[in-house]
Amino acid sequence: MEKRRGGHRGDGTIVRATCPSCGDVELTVPDLAAIVCATTDEGSYAFQCPSCQLAVVKPAESHVIDLLASAGVRLSVFELPAELEEFHDGPSFTHDDLLAFHDRLQQDDWFAEVEALVAGSEQR
Repeated sequence: MEKRRGGHRGDGTIVRATCPSCGDVELTVPDLAAIVCATTDEGSYAFQCPSCQLAVVKPAESHVIDLLASAGVRLSVFELPAELEEFHDGPSFTHDDLLAFHDRLQQDDWFAEVEALVAGSEQR
């Protein structure tokens, strides 16, 4: 990716990026978005190709993200959910489990069954 500066912050700044279908394209600051995961410090940038309209997302090192942000590209920062670090005991939830759960919710007494299961687990 190559950046050429214009006048004011974001005004006239042209960013050259590569579309996997069209090759090199020129974009303006509002055409781009930068995304950073605060948990892993991994980043990427995204744009819609002005030629073919393909949505393109590319990984980017921190210095590229810094360069884009300094040019005025909107930056979104997110964190991975804490649940990813939790210990999970037991088998994984499958599609069959989901279907069985859906079928069970169609029954009139589903809530009473859940209450009985919760009460039984609290007695252990």
